[in-house]
Amino acid sequence: MTATSPLSGARAASSAPAPSTEQARLHKAAQGFEAMFLRQILAMGRSTPLGGSEALLGHQDDTFTQMRDERFAEIASQAGALGFAARIEAQLSAHIAATTGTKG
Repeated sequence: MTATSPLSGARAASSAPAPSTEQARLHKAAQGFEAMFLRQILAMGRSTPLGGSEALLGHQDDTFTQMRDERFAEIASQAGALGFAARIEAQLSAHIAATTGTKG
């Protein structure tokens, strides 16, 4: 599934380079938000008794678990696993286009 944004395509290419830079920043921010959201979900899941609080190494592996969850969240958001980043990006792109008068 390919997500298209209002700022991509021929119209964005014919305008100043700022929209593509802005679009890239928006894309990165949307992925970051999705990763942050996924990290919170993983942290909440681990805080429950069924989430593995009694790990093999006890509390000594908390740092490793947090690092693993962070990396997993980054990979999942970059791959578009949940699709939140694409939806956020599309919605914010439409909002930007509406406020700047750019048509997508």
